[in-house]
Amino acid sequence: DKLGIRASSTGNLIFEGCRIPKDSMLGPPGAGFKVAMSTLDGGRIGIAAQALGIARAALETATHYAQTRKTFDAPIAKHQAVQFLLADMAVRYEAAMLLTHRAANLKDAKAPYTKEAAMAKLAASEAATANAHACIQVLGGMGYVTEMPAERYYRDARITEIYEGTSEIQRLVIAGQLLKEMPA
Repeated sequence: DKLGIRASSTGNLIFEGCRIPKDSMLGPPGAGFKVAMSTLDGGRIGIAAQALGIARAALETATHYAQTRKTFDAPIAKHQAVQFLLADMAVRYEAAMLLTHRAANLKDAKAPYTKEAAMAKLAASEAATANAHACIQVLGGMGYVTEMPAERYYRDARITEIYEGTSEIQRLVIAGQLLKEMPA
């Protein structure tokens, strides 16, 4: 069992002494690492899209709850602190969405997109985690119970900062590409 993405099966595959016919190889012998790394760029866009869905769901859940939950005869959405949380959630989501669309558009155009894919994944995965956290804050105690989806968003968001390269790796990829683009 795992912390999040419980609807997705996870298992181990172990290949020992496996021989691959030459016509089934994805690249020349010895180029496996380069082939594997090139697949990460496209995968990072997919993870960014997954994270965007979580970030959006958390924003929608928090907004709906804030408009319907009342304290002192007024929706909690009237409270400035709640409005600040919702505003920050919306900004994170929109910024990550734009970066993700840009990376996907570059990929579709067959243009280089390594840096943009890493930026999209970094922004979207961190937006998902931050928005899930903020959603729990807006919902208060209700955000912590399994009858509300906020706790699941929090669990599901966390993995998006890990697979296809951690947030720290994304920062290294981005910095490496920037240094190539902007030499001294």
